[in-house]
Amino acid sequence: MPSPLSPLRIGAIEIDFPVVQAALSGYSDWAMRRIARRLGAPYALCEVVLDRVVLQARRKNRLRFMRVTDDDHPVGGQLMGSDPAEFGPAAAELAKAGYDAIDINFGCPVKKVLGRCRGGFLLSQPDVALEIVSRVREHVPSDKPVTVKMRRGIDDSQESRDRFFTIFDGAFARGAAAITVHGRTVEQRYVGPSRWEFLREVKRHAGSRVVLGSGDLFTAADCLAMIAETGVDGVTVARGAIGNPWIFAQARALAAGRPLPPPPTVYEQREVIREHYRLAEEIYGPNACGRQMRKFGIKYAQLHPQSRQVRDAFIAVTRDDEWPRVLDAWYAVDGPGCYPPAPSDAQAAAECVDAA
Repeated sequence: MPSPLSPLRIGAIEIDFPVVQAALSGYSDWAMRRIARRLGAPYALCEVVLDRVVLQARRKNRLRFMRVTDDDHPVGGQLMGSDPAEFGPAAAELAKAGYDAIDINFGCPVKKVLGRCRGGFLLSQPDVALEIVSRVREHVPSDKPVTVKMRRGIDDSQESRDRFFTIFDGAFARGAAAITVHGRTVEQRYVGPSRWEFLREVKRHAGSRVVLGSGDLFTAADCLAMIAETGVDGVTVARGAIGNPWIFAQARALAAGRPLPPPPTVYEQREVIREHYRLAEEIYGPNACGRQMRKFGIKYAQLHPQSRQVRDAFIAVTRDDEWPRVLDAWYAVDGPGCYPPAPSDAQAAAECVDAA
């Protein structure tokens, strides 16, 4: 019987289970968060958004990334940018929109982001990074925690390591309530293993300060293993939750000492996909929803017993009215589902999903 997992506390936010949904660029919108929460996620982060987009967004765009409803709490909003002066006002806007916490992205490894001095680039600029933390903390109400997402450094040099700990300790000193650490470097992007031993070192260094771990969490067992092996206070599931929101309920079952639940049946998958589409239609409208959901359909296909054919069917969708045809063709007969495979390095490099 495994030891019970302790609840997670981030500032004033009480989270009953320490396996949460990470911010996923282009994915973790209101619809994805609602599905994940219904299937066991106790906390979720909105997809990362640029500070200047928050400040300049027109109403249509704000509806997508600033939508928070009564059943979407607790929820965090994640900001990315390069100018400390823009972070504070943008954080205040997210707080006013209803986000319970504001997360700062110092981890995105995507080339175009780094080229604009955002995301993971700021791990090379401790003074700028820490000024950003201070600005956000000053602009956000005291009851809303500020958190930070980091990678273990730009690369594996000693200089990069020193800068990591300068930012890590400095962020807590400036009021951060928790820091999420991804076990890869920015240089690695999503290729190669996430170093869990580094997470163990960071948590020992942090002591009672709240640290969440990230990287290579593709199964419920992975989530519990990271907590057990590293001592982190919780984990954030990123790519492992796309198309597999059942990972949260599976993690809860394992943590409670129950057997791993079977993967969702074909009918269970169909109902969740339909509901996900319905929720997405609320924020994107009927004319744009299909384009947004196409990438989710491709991910959901991994759980289908005929995953390759179903994936190809979702790829071929070009119009919204083709969605029901895919479900009618491939989800009309019930049967056992499959656990999704962990992506290979080649897949990770090709997709380059910004799960930072």
